[in-house]
Amino acid sequence: MDQHKRVGEIQELLGRLGIDGWLLADFHNRDTISCRVLGLDEGKFTSRRWFYYIPARGVPTKVVHSVEPGKLDSLPGQKVVYLPWQALHKALKQALDGASRVAMQYSPMNAIPYVDLADPGVVELVRSFGVEVVSSADLVQRFEACLTDEQLETHTAASVVVQGIKDEAFKMVASAISRGETLTEWDVQQYIIRRFSEEGMTCDGEWPIVAVNEHAADPHFEPTEQRTSVIRRGDKLLIDLWARFERPGAIYYDITWCGFVGEEPPEEYAAIWDVATRARDAALELVRRRFESNEVVYGWEVDRAARTVVEEAGYADYFVHRTGHSIGTRVHGNGVHMDSLETKDERALVPGICFSIEPGIYIPGQMGVRTEINVFITRDGAVKTAGAVQKALLRVDQP
Repeated sequence: MDQHKRVGEIQELLGRLGIDGWLLADFHNRDTISCRVLGLDEGKFTSRRWFYYIPARGVPTKVVHSVEPGKLDSLPGQKVVYLPWQALHKALKQALDGASRVAMQYSPMNAIPYVDLADPGVVELVRSFGVEVVSSADLVQRFEACLTDEQLETHTAASVVVQGIKDEAFKMVASAISRGETLTEWDVQQYIIRRFSEEGMTCDGEWPIVAVNEHAADPHFEPTEQRTSVIRRGDKLLIDLWARFERPGAIYYDITWCGFVGEEPPEEYAAIWDVATRARDAALELVRRRFESNEVVYGWEVDRAARTVVEEAGYADYFVHRTGHSIGTRVHGNGVHMDSLETKDERALVPGICFSIEPGIYIPGQMGVRTEINVFITRDGAVKTAGAVQKALLRVDQP
């Protein structure tokens, strides 16, 4: 990363947003967003507090401890070394002198918890200087969640591999059923993990979901060697898998597909699948329509588009999570989420972002479905999906 260029881009956006500056900080590696935005090594231990203030205009200020004075040397700006704590307070007050509104990793009322990383005590300290603290959520999205062309290529390349492994997993089930062999959820999960490794991919220790029947009614069910079901004819099967190439900057690909282990799925299973797919398509259509007409669309609105379909079908109580999440170098990124349920995400969808749309219906003790696609918005505002989109329940009865 060209850190000098990054600072210039941040200052340009601060000016457009009418914010006087952005105060980034870290202590004990608590705020990895600040590190990634600034191109710092987030894995290197930070034993003392540091602060980096980027004004909308002028020279940035680096405030570092005397024990770690070189912590921010790669960044542009004037350096202030502090010791004792009173000197820290003085340095911060001087850095913010003249500012009225300063962004921090803060979200009023914890509305967007994904970026709410600033120490509450530091927020109090900044406010004591007569400075209003505003959320950095839009800044974070621009500099953390908007993908480069190279990153987008890693996402689309991952889609090809992950879709292929998904197909292999369903064929593995069909083959075992046709041969009368015993196969468990755990077996299929371990196969997927092994294939990721063979393809140079990782899921960073967050394991795929393979779930049948009542296990699929748990949105985050994770089979283990001790907690697993044998997959049998007549089962309702959900597979959710995600991975990225194991190299810096690579972007995740994350999908969920469902199938019936047999020829004809039960009527209710087919019915809730139909509702979920219609909800998925309604959400995607809203995004496409808004971008085609150059209108703003917010994360909470995308969630409402999907959720309304589920509600009207009578399954409101069984759609228990947001419609989608930001996707980045982590499977759940720090951009806008498609959410009006768990939070009300009022961030706008912008060119460069990648996210999932994944409505689900979960009937406890019985069954669950989820249909998940990945959507990205190109720099010129085109709304695209990566990989195949599931149109009908898979019939998992022949290899």
